[in-house]
Amino acid sequence: MAEEERDIVRAIVRGFSRAVILWLISQKPMSGYTVVQEIEKLTGQKFHAGIIYPLLYELEKDGLVFGEWTQKGGRRIKYYSITEKGTQMLNQLRQRFEMPVKEVLKDFIKETLNE
Repeated sequence: MAEEERDIVRAIVRGFSRAVILWLISQKPMSGYTVVQEIEKLTGQKFHAGIIYPLLYELEKDGLVFGEWTQKGGRRIKYYSITEKGTQMLNQLRQRFEMPVKEVLKDFIKETLNE
C-alpha cells in the first residue's frame, strides 16, 4: 500500500474512532480507561491508550467533550462528558450517515449470510 493510501486509511479510521468515542461518552460520562475498555468490547480488538487519549484530547480541545478531574481512591481520574456542541455534532453525524450505514450493513450481512 502506498504512503498516500495509508494516510487516507488513517484519516478514515481516526474520524470513525472520534465518532465512536463521542457516541460512547454520550451514553454516560466515562474515564479514558473506560473508553478504551468499551471500544475493546465493541470491536473485539485490543486498543492501546496511546491511540485513544490523543483523540479524547482533540475532542476536548474542539469543545465536543468536557473533561473533569475527580479524586477516587487517592488517584486523580478524568471523566469525560459530552457537551451541547458534541451532542449537536453527534446528531449531525447520525443524520448524515444513517442511510449509507444502513445500506452498507444490509449488504454486508447479506454477503455474510450467503457465504
